Parts: sequence; structure tokens; C-alpha cells
Amino acid sequence: MDKNDIKNRSKYLSKLLRHTPDMLNLTLDANGWTHIDTLLKRWNQKAPAYVSPFDRETLEQVVAENDKQRFAISEDGTMIRANQGHSVGIELGYEAQEPPVLLYHGTAQQNLTSIYETGISKGKRHHVHLSLERDTAQRVGGRHGKPVILSVRAGDMHQAGFLFYCSENGVWLTDHVPAAYIIG
Repeated sequence: MDKNDIKNRSKYLSKLLRHTPDMLNLTLDANGWTHIDTLLKRWNQKAPAYVSPFDRETLEQVVAENDKQRFAISEDGTMIRANQGHSVGIELGYEAQEPPVLLYHGTAQQNLTSIYETGISKGKRHHVHLSLERDTAQRVGGRHGKPVILSVRAGDMHQAGFLFYCSENGVWLTDHVPAAYIIG
């Protein structure tokens, strides 16, 4: 399977598991998990042609080779979910953790005025996404225009009572970043 095929399948899988499970009549449980067998069956019956049919081996390859490690397979191997970024109502079940002193957020230049006025909001997603590395934030910001990397004083936020969670793929999550905690 070539990189383009993996990318197309990953994007479609992400869309299904994070935003539109109803496209394939999938049911996500309270924590965002769905049965792999059901996913594969419905994918092969209803998915658009550009994402090609799926089998278990191909699904595992897409999960393993996804550059952002967006997906998790349950310990017993029967279920799959997206690690974060949902717009559908689920509870990921992550435990609150103490974040590093600084985290980073990538955004586009055109968002800066709003961010400096009101902070970083989660929009339609469950959380604001923050990263440990500036490079990751740069890539994220570049998806939306000229990228800007903002430093977030996560340690100070935590001391002030804000909750942080770390997803299985290392993305830090919080509900909102007030403008006072943004550097840059």
C-alpha cells in the first residue's frame, strides 16, 4: 500500500471516528470505540471508491503508519477509536495530568487577533490541542495558512486550576487557553 492510499484511508477513517460515524451507520460507545468487524464490513459496502476496500491487515497498517497516531485499537483487538479531535459527543476517559511548563499551539496568522482577545477555544471539538514540540505545532498551523506557533504557559494554567489531559498519541488537551497564558 502506498503513502497516498494510507493517507486517504486515514483521513476518511478520521472523519468517520471523529465526526461522522453515521456515514457508515457506525455506533460509537460512550468512549468513542466501535467494533472493528462492523467498521470493516460497512466500509467495504458503503465507502467512496477513493478509499478502497479494507481488510484487517490493511486497517492495522493504517493505524500503525498514521503519522499522527490518531487511532487506537483496544487491548483485546476488537475495537477502534480516534485518540482525540471528536466533534461528536463522547468521553475519552483520560485522567487529568500535570502538563509540562510550556506547550505549543499551531495556528494560522489570520487567527491571531481573535486568539489574543479571547484565547484559544476548542471550537466544535471537545478540547484545544497542544503539543510538546514546536515542529508539531508548525505542521498543524500550516494546514490553515501561514503558520504561527504560540507558546502556552501550561504549568501556570495547571497551578491556576485548569485541567489537562494527554491522549494516547501525546497530544495535550484542555478546554480553553485564556489569552493571559499565551506567549508569542
